[in-house]
Amino acid sequence: MALSPLVAAYDHLLIDLDGCVWVGDTPTPHAREALAELRNSGKKIAFVTNDSRLAPEEYVRKLWSMGLQASLEEIVTVGSAIQYVLAGREPRRPTYVIGSPAIFRHVSDAGQRIVNGTDRASRAEIVVVAGHDEFSFDELRTATQAVLNGAEMIAAGRDRTFPTTDGYWPGTGAIVAALEYATERVARSVGKPDVMLFETALDRLGPGRSLMVGDRLDADLAGAAAAGLDGAIVLTGVTTRAQAEAAEDPAPVAVADSLYALVTG
Repeated sequence: MALSPLVAAYDHLLIDLDGCVWVGDTPTPHAREALAELRNSGKKIAFVTNDSRLAPEEYVRKLWSMGLQASLEEIVTVGSAIQYVLAGREPRRPTYVIGSPAIFRHVSDAGQRIVNGTDRASRAEIVVVAGHDEFSFDELRTATQAVLNGAEMIAAGRDRTFPTTDGYWPGTGAIVAALEYATERVARSVGKPDVMLFETALDRLGPGRSLMVGDRLDADLAGAAAAGLDGAIVLTGVTTRAQAEAAEDPAPVAVADSLYALVTG
């Protein structure tokens, strides 16, 4: 097995997880061989994800459980980006959180005071919005009240959906859209296509030419272009070949059936 000429021209690869490396709990075809070939060829890898449901160490465990090697330093999550942004705010600001336990931990580690379940929730000064499996109307109601009372909205991304083994599930973007519609306010998004995740990954990877590999035109391809990177699209996620080949400004440098097909040509 050898790298494709396209991939061989890059020093580093930034790779999305959902829709590229796995779909739900199932690896994409020959993902293990693709990643192994990248490592054998000396390519450095960063896994860059808008999925806010897991902490970085949980992503490492999930990758290893599928036979896919990864280190903690290679995982760049939107939760880490949220923590970075909140750490720049005045500490101990009352914060209402919609998200998984991993997001609660990131908010707490940033030094903010979580007010979920208290009488201060609807008067929080910051509302953090990230998709999670137990999302409820009560959360939407409380967040709406807080934002209408003046809270700043920080969102984990605007992905409408993400692929699973039983079809598409609504992503963080669906929750953000509901909250923005209810409040007529606009959230700050720190996930892809915001450049923060890409810049964090590039800082870890070091000097060299980098390629972003994703399955979404809006988050992965547009975000890569905003960060000054080339982007490739694989078709194991949400984008069809027709959509990928019709994309312009930016256009992908490659469209492949899978990560494996992209890596090996």
